[in-house]
Amino acid sequence: MENLFTDSVERLFAEMATPAVIREIEGGGRADVLWQSLEDSGFLDALLPEDSGGAGLALSDAFPLLLLAGRYAVPLPFVQTMLARAWLHAAGVKAPQGAIAIAGFGVRRQADALEADAVPFGRVADWVLAQPDGQCTLLPASEAGREPASGHGSLSATLRWATLPDQRIELAADALPRIGLAGLAAASYAPLLAGAAGRVLDLTLEYANQRTQFGKNIGRFQAIQGQISVMAERTWAARMAAQLACWGSGWEPAYLRAAVGKCRCSEAAAPVADIAHAVHGAIGITEEYDLQRYTRRLREWRLAAGTETYWAGQIGACLLRQTNQSALSFICEELA
Repeated sequence: MENLFTDSVERLFAEMATPAVIREIEGGGRADVLWQSLEDSGFLDALLPEDSGGAGLALSDAFPLLLLAGRYAVPLPFVQTMLARAWLHAAGVKAPQGAIAIAGFGVRRQADALEADAVPFGRVADWVLAQPDGQCTLLPASEAGREPASGHGSLSATLRWATLPDQRIELAADALPRIGLAGLAAASYAPLLAGAAGRVLDLTLEYANQRTQFGKNIGRFQAIQGQISVMAERTWAARMAAQLACWGSGWEPAYLRAAVGKCRCSEAAAPVADIAHAVHGAIGITEEYDLQRYTRRLREWRLAAGTETYWAGQIGACLLRQTNQSALSFICEELA
């Protein structure tokens, strides 16, 4: 079953999320053709029960699909929409059509006005799932003013609603799933980071085995081998942490596992990107070469939904509240 879904999603991404398409969307082009392909595939509802039109997959079963979205740097909130639709279904709300971004942080309300800072995928989302002042709301992005929130090719945007939009969907507090939006967002970015890191490692290995200097491939130099070994260690640790964030028998991530996954994957992002560019040299930053597309995502997704510092603090705070447990027993009981 895993191979069936994984192979299908990989073919879809390879055909539709091409470098040319990604470059066009990053430059402000239309994303509706790519989104419609994702919608038509049915994978966005994979976490929903079968009687609700989904595939009934557990989050752990869907993990390879989430990883591929990072590996192909899909320029739309594919993972976030999958999780948001399952989250909304659990809250008794049918998700509307369209791409859903998750604003787990940085949402402020002043009277009837709302502002969401640097929402990842805010430039291309149709809806934003947010929780200002404790009221969980699904907000139409089309009614907000959008301002790009980062540098070249970023898909993040700050969204501002001058008044509360009429098309918003508000959720009852007693119907919300256990995991909040911050944890849900963290769980969504861990596999994206791990997938992008895996692609960066592959590109670096390929380049090191092709580029020659002093009559031999640079991958045979001990200094390069040492750098790549560190990079590989960080990449595979991130993948294991992302898998932990998505582990479980149902659709819902566990908060602490999501925290560990996002913490470890964010921690790996900068060194993986730095080493890749060090090995590639100047070619790594050129627009025509794929590396910069993935390293930009690593840096952007590292910041999305909380950095490693934030999530390490959350894990530490949970540990300190367990006064009758040692650190080892906490890890075994809460994270195993």
